[in-house]
Amino acid sequence: MPTPAVLFASIFFGLIGLVAFRYGRRETRFEPMLIGIALMVYPYFVPQTWLLYLIGVGLSALFYVRR
Repeated sequence: MPTPAVLFASIFFGLIGLVAFRYGRRETRFEPMLIGIALMVYPYFVPQTWLLYLIGVGLSALFYVRR
């Protein structure tokens, strides 16, 4: 059973990923779509909470810089 911190991070970064994916699809840009997919999928494969937040913040920053 995931902790509340893991559950919150999964939902939060998943929503950011959905926004990034829809933005990339609307603008027909491949990079934001890939970042969005990565943000939605990576929480399933990362077991540590601190690493979950670190990767999420990094991918979110990458989306912000590259948009």
